[in-house]
Amino acid sequence: MFETLKNAWKMPELRKKLLYTLLIIVIFRVGAAIPVPFLDPSTLQQMISSNSGNLFGYLNMLTGGAFSQATLFAMSVTPYINASIIIQLLTIAIPYLERLSKEGEEGRKRLNKITRWTTVVLAAIQALAYYLTLRSYGAVTYEDGVSGVFAAAIIIVSFIAGTTLIMWLGEQLDKKGVGNGISIILFAGIISRGPAAVTTLWNYLQLAAQGETKYFFFVPLIVALFVAIIGFIVVMTNAERRIPVQYAKRVVGRKMYGGQSSHIPIKVNMSGVMPIIFASSLIAIPGTIAAFVNPTEGGFWDKVLGVFDYTGWLYAIVYFVLIIAFNFFYVAVQYNPIEISNNLRKQSGAIPGIRPGKPTSDFIAKVVSKVTLLGALFLGVIAVLPIALSAVTGMNVALGGTSILILVSVALDTTRALESQMMMRHYKGFLE
Repeated sequence: MFETLKNAWKMPELRKKLLYTLLIIVIFRVGAAIPVPFLDPSTLQQMISSNSGNLFGYLNMLTGGAFSQATLFAMSVTPYINASIIIQLLTIAIPYLERLSKEGEEGRKRLNKITRWTTVVLAAIQALAYYLTLRSYGAVTYEDGVSGVFAAAIIIVSFIAGTTLIMWLGEQLDKKGVGNGISIILFAGIISRGPAAVTTLWNYLQLAAQGETKYFFFVPLIVALFVAIIGFIVVMTNAERRIPVQYAKRVVGRKMYGGQSSHIPIKVNMSGVMPIIFASSLIAIPGTIAAFVNPTEGGFWDKVLGVFDYTGWLYAIVYFVLIIAFNFFYVAVQYNPIEISNNLRKQSGAIPGIRPGKPTSDFIAKVVSKVTLLGALFLGVIAVLPIALSAVTGMNVALGGTSILILVSVALDTTRALESQMMMRHYKGFLE
């Protein structure tokens, strides 16, 4: 990756794109430090620290700590991600959106416009929910009278404006920068928590020097597992199952076409980090309800909601199962074996040993199911491992498995984008 960046920096055009990407990241981090008026960040930080396993802790991780600081970018890219997922799923259910997805560049522009407006609507709903939550916890400075209405309007509009600005920054990155804009912004938010993770490990080493000798073993173990997880993610992200395809020879005029061999690549991790995002949002609901309701200690609801505690074994099991289920669901939505089989038949292609038509689609579906299961187990292990380590060691590190997966995936995608652009410019110069 560093060699790719070094080579890209030598090309003037790519150097401009890298500098533009860096500028957008700096603007994003500055916005993540601008406080929203009429809010008390200390109350919000206490709320998140006391309920780290609920939805607020998850959102704080995605925003790089901006949510706990009550800043302009407190909602970060979450409304845009949710809007993109909703539109992507509705593309299958609504014929109009399905037609747009198949109309090429013009259709994609219309879908992007619909996604933008959906993002604004979701941002407004989420901003209102944030305000009501912050008000219930006493984090709003003015609550009653004209001052309360004015404060509420400023807070909600600030949150919506922050999300809209991030969406615009992401689109500018897509046009003038390197890689996927929203992914880069998400990457910048998560990696900003790196110093906090290093500080946490350093504090544990200080505790070890004061007599807690177990941390002399646990801290190197965490670091070693961190490196191993990165390597494991890189291997599994690049892993794929290749289904061989043989194209029949055909004569057109005096020329013969076809006859070559190819393959259908099926990635082990086809769904990326989406199943973890779905599962995290769903499993965080009990903890969020507990934060709102504040049940009596030792009462019925306290015991019921306490079963889904972030450090509990039942939480880890349900989380693992949800990730597997959402992974199969997401792949089923994105991958259509029947369509692939029909396309192969139209192009005079066939899988060796498998008859065209339904046998081909059944074979592809069977292979996809096996690969999907492997990918789902991979995502589940990555997500649950930090919870198990926290339960065993009693240590709470700022970066978890989900954060590492997002960081590594975005880094690999950005590196591939740089390599493709360098390759394109190499061939262009060669032809000239």
